[in-house]
Amino acid sequence: MATRGPNGNGSTAKRLPADRRRQQLLDISLNLFAERGFNATTMDDIAEAAGVTKPLLYQHFASKRALYLELLDSVSHTMLEAIGKAIAAAGGPRQQVEGGFAAYFHLVVTHADAFHLLFGSEVPNDPELSRALRKVEDSIAESIDVMIDAGLDEDHRRLLAFAVVGMAEGASRHFLAERDPDEGDPHESEATRLARRLADLAWAGLRSVHPD
Repeated sequence: MATRGPNGNGSTAKRLPADRRRQQLLDISLNLFAERGFNATTMDDIAEAAGVTKPLLYQHFASKRALYLELLDSVSHTMLEAIGKAIAAAGGPRQQVEGGFAAYFHLVVTHADAFHLLFGSEVPNDPELSRALRKVEDSIAESIDVMIDAGLDEDHRRLLAFAVVGMAEGASRHFLAERDPDEGDPHESEATRLARRLADLAWAGLRSVHPD
C-alpha cells in the first residue's frame, strides 16, 4: 500500500514495480469513478487517493479519458469472459440462461464498483466515452444472443437480447440500492439466488417467443 509523506501529498509513496503501480492506480480510479462519476473525478483526486504525485500518474495514463477507457475495457472484458465461459460450460439451454445470469450477478455482488462504472446513472458528457459505454452493452447483448432460439431472425434475437440485458441491469440496480450497508458485503449465495430468479423469468419468456 502506498504511504504518504508528512505533507500528505504522497511524495514518499512506496516504490512499486510498474505493473503493480498501474494496477493500483486502476483499482483506485475504479472506486472513485464508481462513487463520484467521471465528470466529478479529477486526476488530482486519483493521485491523492493513491498517495502518488500527479506526474507519476501521468506516466501511466496520458489523460483521465484514457484511464477511464482502459477501465471500461478491463471491466467489460472480465464480464464478457465470465459470461462466455459459463454459457460454454452449461449442459443445455436452460442451464445456459442461468449460468449467464450467475456470471453477471457474480460481478455485481463481488465487484459493485465495476457494475457502477458500466451502468452508473451518469453518462459522461463525452461522445467517445458514451460510444464506449454503448459498445459494452452491445457486447453483452451479443453474448446473450447465442442463448436465444436460432429460429428467430437477427433483429428479433437482438431485441430480446437487449431486453434481457435491461432486465439484469434493472434487477442489479434494485439489489444494490435496497441492500442494508450494515449487513456487510454481499455473499456469493446472493448472486446464485438472483441468477435463479431472473433465469426462471427469462427462460419462461424465451420459451414462449415465436417467430413473427
